[in-house]
Amino acid sequence: MNAVPPNSASLIAALTGVLSDGGLLTEAEDLVRYSRDWSGDHFSRPLAVARPASVEEMSALMRHCHAERIAVVPQGGLTGLVGAAVAADGNEVVVSLERMNRIRSISPIDFAMVVEAGCILEDAKRAAEERDCILPITFGAQGSCRIGGNVATNAGGFNVLRYGMTRDLVLGLEVVLADGRVWNGLKVLRKDNRGYDLKQIFIGSEGTLGIVTAAALKLFPRPTQIETALVGLRSIEDAMALYARARRDCSDLLTAFELILRGGIEITVRERKDFPDPFHKPYPAYVLIEVSGGGLINLSDMLVNFLGSAGDLVEDGIVASTRAQGERLWLYREIMVERQGRGGRYLRTDVSVPISRLADFVADALFELGRARPDALPVTYGHVGDGNIHLNVVPPEGMGSEEIERLFEEAEAEIFAVVDRYGGSISAEHGIGRVKQRAFLDRIDPVSLDLAAGIKQAFDPNHILSDGRILAPASAVDYR
Repeated sequence: MNAVPPNSASLIAALTGVLSDGGLLTEAEDLVRYSRDWSGDHFSRPLAVARPASVEEMSALMRHCHAERIAVVPQGGLTGLVGAAVAADGNEVVVSLERMNRIRSISPIDFAMVVEAGCILEDAKRAAEERDCILPITFGAQGSCRIGGNVATNAGGFNVLRYGMTRDLVLGLEVVLADGRVWNGLKVLRKDNRGYDLKQIFIGSEGTLGIVTAAALKLFPRPTQIETALVGLRSIEDAMALYARARRDCSDLLTAFELILRGGIEITVRERKDFPDPFHKPYPAYVLIEVSGGGLINLSDMLVNFLGSAGDLVEDGIVASTRAQGERLWLYREIMVERQGRGGRYLRTDVSVPISRLADFVADALFELGRARPDALPVTYGHVGDGNIHLNVVPPEGMGSEEIERLFEEAEAEIFAVVDRYGGSISAEHGIGRVKQRAFLDRIDPVSLDLAAGIKQAFDPNHILSDGRILAPASAVDYR
């Protein structure tokens, strides 16, 4: 039994009285800002937007949607890139978490906080810092993304090397199921070995199994020292050799190790005249290194000494003398990410391979891409410490929309084929959603597909929750 698209009148009738004032939006002008995600590539007007203000309202809303078989899609900050949180074909109700945005508790002794799913990540991070702690999930969209979306997509970011992905930081969850029941797994226990770890099923499920309404998250002591350096190197191979040394010499104080190829630096220098080339001459590869911590170790001296000991690899470098200078060095990367598409569309990939094979993978992927589409401009950067590379493709200026689509399709196929050869993943951060669904289903083995479909059926038998994300829509007879 699958979801059916209701008409507007029956939808409003079914949901009237479920939500408090302002909780249901149906006017066209009110729906616009819920209709397009951060990429700008995915737009679809929802039937309506439901904005529950409490877990009780969310539960009542889902009971109605389950009974009436109304299809819904949970939505956080719309910072995703794979079309998972945008309504499909105008037949879904967006369930926005924006009114469920409270920080319920912070415990510096437990090093844990309980946050509602609609809380903006940056607000949660700021609240943790006020209690002398840090919530280490960090990436460019943190001023817009929401905690529920971070959990639903298993968000990564700059600090995965040291702290892990969101999955590693979740202690407990509160989830409203498709039929409106509330699963309360909101615990701050560090050790709990009672049977199945149900929270892990919802992390990374992209809203297909339940709607996360709150999360208990790990915190860490707020660093009193943060030291940053930007270095130039002869090759990616040298960058990987430097990473191996940094992991040993800097130990767990190494927070970030970000690779940027020369083309990325050129984007920043071209787009921002106040950011000159960082060194006297260009280098094929650049690395942003950050160490952080507290206590008795002088991290500035440690970083300087480490880079000095790596003189056979490091051609040139800048070590920030203040936190403001360190943040400016990070802007070389952030400006590149913001401006890489020249203000237009570009292909985004977020693949991963074994760390030991990263250099060879980048070389092979760029070779195959250049052979197949020499007109494409690759922009390559990534998180070395977790094997995650963003190999993006910018179309030439003046290319028509149909040809851009062909370019993206061919370029992605070439990149993914190399990922397959290296035993990697076609999605290291952004998830599957609808955009990568075909590529995902082409690669999943039959046993994994059967298990995944069985989990979906158990949690959402009416297929009303984000149907057609990750797995094929319920109307499809055969996933393959």
